Amino acid sequence: MKTSYGLSVDVDLPYEQALQRVTEALKAEGFGVLTTIDVKATLRAKLDVDFRRYVILGACNPALAHRALSEELEIGLLLPCNLIVYERAQGASTVSAMNAMAAMSFTGNPALEPIAREASARLERVLAAVAA
Repeated sequence: MKTSYGLSVDVDLPYEQALQRVTEALKAEGFGVLTTIDVKATLRAKLDVDFRRYVILGACNPALAHRALSEELEIGLLLPCNLIVYERAQGASTVSAMNAMAAMSFTGNPALEPIAREASARLERVLAAVAA
């Protein structure tokens, strides 16, 4: 599913392999994963419902985060950059990343634009690496 607020790639990879590739690609682009939310496990524990394998990764590039916070302290509301990995079908997954340009656009702060552009470019390279 394509959205205006996300960047996405469908891959013919099992869920675990897609998750491993995205984590490695994030590291190569200077991001660390600060949070991992296992949506399937959470929904099972909290609501006793079954859901596909789906994880939300909270990724942060410290240099970009520092630059953004130096321009606007409230930007922390939009950090870290979220990515999702979910199983579409057996052996097929989707990896999506927030579109930092879209997320930062409604702040009205033009000083954040080059930071958002760089974050989006890095996240696009992450997705390209996962798909390669």
